[in-house]
Amino acid sequence: MKGTGRRLRVGVAGIGLDAYWPQFAGLEERLIGYLRALENKIAGDKRTIVNLGLVDTPEKSLEAGHLCRTQDLDLLLVYVTTYALSSTVLPIIKRAKLPVILLNLQPAAAIDYERFNAMEDRTAMTGEWLAYCSACPVPEIANVLRRLEIPFHQVTGMLHDDPQCWDEIEAWLRAAEAVNTLAHSRLGLMGHYYGGMLDIASDLTQVSGRFDLHIEMLEVDELTALRRGLSDEKVNARIKVFREFFEVGEDCSQLELVRAARTSIALDQLLEARDINLLAYYQKGTGVAENEDTMSSIILGASMLTGHGVPVAGEYEVKNVIAMKIMDLLGFGGSFTEYYAMDFAEDIVLMGHDGPGHIGIAQDKIKVRPLRVYHGKVGAGLSVEMSVKHGPVTLLSVVEEKNAGFMLLVAEGESVPGANLAIGNTNSRYRFPLGARKFVESWNSHGPAHHCAIGIGHVSNQLEKVAQLLQFPFVRVC
Repeated sequence: MKGTGRRLRVGVAGIGLDAYWPQFAGLEERLIGYLRALENKIAGDKRTIVNLGLVDTPEKSLEAGHLCRTQDLDLLLVYVTTYALSSTVLPIIKRAKLPVILLNLQPAAAIDYERFNAMEDRTAMTGEWLAYCSACPVPEIANVLRRLEIPFHQVTGMLHDDPQCWDEIEAWLRAAEAVNTLAHSRLGLMGHYYGGMLDIASDLTQVSGRFDLHIEMLEVDELTALRRGLSDEKVNARIKVFREFFEVGEDCSQLELVRAARTSIALDQLLEARDINLLAYYQKGTGVAENEDTMSSIILGASMLTGHGVPVAGEYEVKNVIAMKIMDLLGFGGSFTEYYAMDFAEDIVLMGHDGPGHIGIAQDKIKVRPLRVYHGKVGAGLSVEMSVKHGPVTLLSVVEEKNAGFMLLVAEGESVPGANLAIGNTNSRYRFPLGARKFVESWNSHGPAHHCAIGIGHVSNQLEKVAQLLQFPFVRVC
């Protein structure tokens, strides 16, 4: 699928000052070595690195900016290797028109003061100092970019032996990969909004324009048509896959498994044919028995797709399937959830949802449950029941915002063991550092839709980088 195969194209440019090279022997070569080390450290299977060289004049900077555009780069890392004039840095950033991260990376933790002060050649001493003075021009560069309202980000640390620094750089690259993949993804919409849920209604122009998503409208009729004529052999093979993927209870009838298998196969075929990377759906199907049969048997297939990197959200929840996709691209899961109830005795919030669950974040194997009626919705059939892995979790909501189009709302908490509701839904118990009451009020105060995505780990730092690359506001309530 298009949204899953494109490599992140990263430009790396070192900056310096050409006046130094004839004065300080070996300095230019040393700084070029720093840049080469950076290139090697950020290389990866999903990345193409374009080394733009050591930019030391405004003329070279302008040419490097043109190269950024001809190389179709997605991200620009500007390595501040030594002092450089802001007039040298500005042309590449202006021409490239890319997200920019300034890397203030010193070659080691500190200058060896004793060895440095023992040097007899004052010129050589200055050259040695200049090899360490990456911090010097960053205020100057930041000043100019801020005055021109050009967004930029920073990482400060050491080129070597600094895990904290390199974790931060890697987090930026992973965030850029997620944003880049999202921008090359195709969002399928099938059906219509669940009637009366005004909070989930979205402006599709904003969705497409702010996330760079292509939106493809899908017909339930097409999915229904694909279910026809599937061989018993294919259906039985899919039921076998169900039994491997899920824990299928004895109370699940063969008839329901066959219905779900047919829809699962058809759904895979439809999304493959339309090259869909994320899907939001909802349709009652009433009045057309065959469509109702399709839509009431979609949950198992949707859960399998969600667990395989193609998130599927019910209730036509466009914003939330994007949140699920972001979490999944970052490797944190991304399962559909909403408030269920509060347990004031234990100071926790119960959250979950009917419909697709993400196997990658399940505490145990996802269970398949038969339901006589979906909770408040038309239809009956097989649903899934799971709890999120016990331990740290993060909630993400894509919230509509007046000025930037959207904002990312995040909360970190813990999935904790305890009694749950065995109702054929995803269902977990969450504890938040604010306490249940304060969390609910703080979260709600920012006006999110009632759905959100849940992922494992405390990952707000990573999600904040995604928001910054998208130029969205970011709010963390806890």
